[in-house]
Amino acid sequence: VQVVESGGGLVQAGDSLTLSCKYTGGTFIFNHGGWYRQAPGKQRELVAFLRNSGGDSDYADSVKGRATISRDPRQNTMSLQMSSLKPEDTAVYSCNVDVLVSGPGRLPEPKNVWGRGTQVTVSS
Repeated sequence: VQVVESGGGLVQAGDSLTLSCKYTGGTFIFNHGGWYRQAPGKQRELVAFLRNSGGDSDYADSVKGRATISRDPRQNTMSLQMSSLKPEDTAVYSCNVDVLVSGPGRLPEPKNVWGRGTQVTVSS
């Protein structure tokens, strides 16, 4: 199973940005997933979390009202939309998915997989 993020880059304060991660390598049942970020010199923190059951989501206080996490089960993607970006949003953003993966001749197997991350830089 591979997870690849995209959508990062250099933006200005106040801009909006959508990050996306695609998970590949089988047929998936999505359990839960999240977007995390790590700024230089700081610990990784949870930005947004999505549960499959009921589609409930949680957000860090620092992004509440500015972020929306969603997924497209047909495309096996999970996205994070962020608006009103601030310089303090600058970080490497990583996607994590917890899934059951199956395929031809494969029994369903639980996997928790991280992407390598995508850099988001917000200039003031």
